[in-house]
Amino acid sequence: MVETTIKDISIEALRNGDRAEFAQMVDAYSAPIYRLSLRMLGSEQDAEDVLQNTFLSALTHLSNFEGRSSVLTWLYRIAVNEALMILRRGKPEVNIDDHDSSGEHDDIRPTQFVDWGALPEDELLSVEGRQALDHAIQNLPENLRMVFLLRDIQDLSIKDTAEALNLSEANVKVRLLRARLMLREQLSYYYGERMKKEKSND
Repeated sequence: MVETTIKDISIEALRNGDRAEFAQMVDAYSAPIYRLSLRMLGSEQDAEDVLQNTFLSALTHLSNFEGRSSVLTWLYRIAVNEALMILRRGKPEVNIDDHDSSGEHDDIRPTQFVDWGALPEDELLSVEGRQALDHAIQNLPENLRMVFLLRDIQDLSIKDTAEALNLSEANVKVRLLRARLMLREQLSYYYGERMKKEKSND
């Protein structure tokens, strides 16, 4: 896990301008920040921009980091904000702010489920299967996508996900459930078609 590497980084050294310590932080966190950005934006160039801007912003604002959250959570928060700025260029209405969890997307109800258990494990883990998952994630509304990516893909806790997105923990749980249901429905169609092909080839 990345978190074990993170513990070796000295916040005090970072605040004191230790370049070697900053380089160690960049080495430790570049991969997860890039993966998160790529899944958020679907563009390698945009993900690289977010990665670069995240560390530039972190370097500029190190003195403001109070250490109440982990360094990784703090960097994720910066990366999310950077990604949102890119998303808002094309979609000014994008907003992931906290709100009453009984509000938007209350009408989300999965309409099709397929029993994936009938598929062999290598099918679920195939390149095509991963591409289907990535495509389904990209189709999620931004506010659900970011919660799903941080919690289920980057493996942050509910608490850290809430902190990174400036949401309540209750709101994170509701959005995570909605994201999982939407993904399951989208992937059910994909795997349903795969199962039909398997049967037709028997």
